[in-house]
Amino acid sequence: MENSIYKILIIFSIMFTNSNLFSFEEGTALNNDIEIYYRDYGPRDADPILLVQGLGGQLINWPEHLIEFLIENNFRPIVFDNRDTGLSSKIKNDDFSNDNVDNTVVKNYIRYYLRLPIQSEYTIDDMAGDAVSVLDDLKIDRAHVLGISMGGMIAQIIVANYPAKVKTFTLISSTASTPSPFNGPTRKVRKLLMNRTKNPNATIDERVERSKKIFKEIGYEGIDLNTDEFYESIKISAERGGTEDTGFGRQITSILGSENRLNKVRSISASTLIIHGAEDPLIKVKNAYKLNNLIKDSKLKIIPDMRHLIEPPVFIQFKNDLLIHLNQ
Repeated sequence: MENSIYKILIIFSIMFTNSNLFSFEEGTALNNDIEIYYRDYGPRDADPILLVQGLGGQLINWPEHLIEFLIENNFRPIVFDNRDTGLSSKIKNDDFSNDNVDNTVVKNYIRYYLRLPIQSEYTIDDMAGDAVSVLDDLKIDRAHVLGISMGGMIAQIIVANYPAKVKTFTLISSTASTPSPFNGPTRKVRKLLMNRTKNPNATIDERVERSKKIFKEIGYEGIDLNTDEFYESIKISAERGGTEDTGFGRQITSILGSENRLNKVRSISASTLIIHGAEDPLIKVKNAYKLNNLIKDSKLKIIPDMRHLIEPPVFIQFKNDLLIHLNQ
C-alpha cells in the first residue's frame, strides 16, 4: 500500500514538474554577453533561495513539491536556466555542431583520463558567474543557495567565492571532484549519458525513450514511466529548450575541463547541509563523505533508498532537516 502511494506521488510530481502551479515573475540577467533566463516565485518579502540546476536541466524541471514546500515555509525560490539550456544563451562552436558533438565529447573524455588538457567553451566558474548575475539582476544582496548534481558544483564556487552573498548552503547529489571511474557514474549510466550526445537532434519520441532509460537508472526504484504525464513532461522540456541539444555535450565538457574544487570548498564558512543517496549511480556516495570532511562543521544526511533525484518519497526523508537548516 505504501509503495503504491509513493508511485502515485511520483507520477503526480512528474505531471506537474513543467506546470505553472504558482505565481511568478520572469526575467533575463546578463553576465557579460551571456543571457540567463530566470523565474522568481516571490513574494518579494520572503527569504530568497537560489536553486542551481544540474546537467541539462531547465528551470521548469525543479520538482513542484520542493517549490511548494519552500513557498509554504516563507521562502522565495529563484530558479534559472544554466547557459546552454532552456531559454538562456546557447554557445555556438563548430566542434559541438550536430555532426561533431559526439566525437568532441568522446575525445575530451579520453584526454581527461590521460590527464591531458581539455579545452572547454566555458567552465563551472563561468556558470557560477551566471548564477550570481541572477541575484544581482534581482538586487538580492544575500540568499540561501541550493545546488543539485552539476548545480552543486556550480554552487560550491558561488559559496566559496561570494561568501557575503550566502546565507546557508545546501548540497544535493554532488561532488567537489572531477568525475572519474572511481567516483563518477557507473558504466551503464555513463553510456546512457553519452547516448544523448550522439543524437542531439532526437525526435520527441526518441527523447522520451532515452529519458525513460536514464530515469530508470538514476531515479527512485520501481516508478512506472510509461505514462502520458511523463511523455508530456519530456515533450514540454524538449520544445522549450529547442530542437538541437548540443549544449548537453558542452556542459559535460565544462565539468571535465574545470579544476576540481577540493581545496576551494575548504574555505566555505556558510552553514552547509549535504544530502546524498546511498544508492547514487551517477555520483557515488563516497563523494558526500569527502565533502563532509572538507567543509568545516557541515552536516551530512545520507538517504538509504535514494539514488540521484529528489522524488517525493526521497524528499519526505530530508525535508525537515532542510527546513531546520534554512531556518538557522
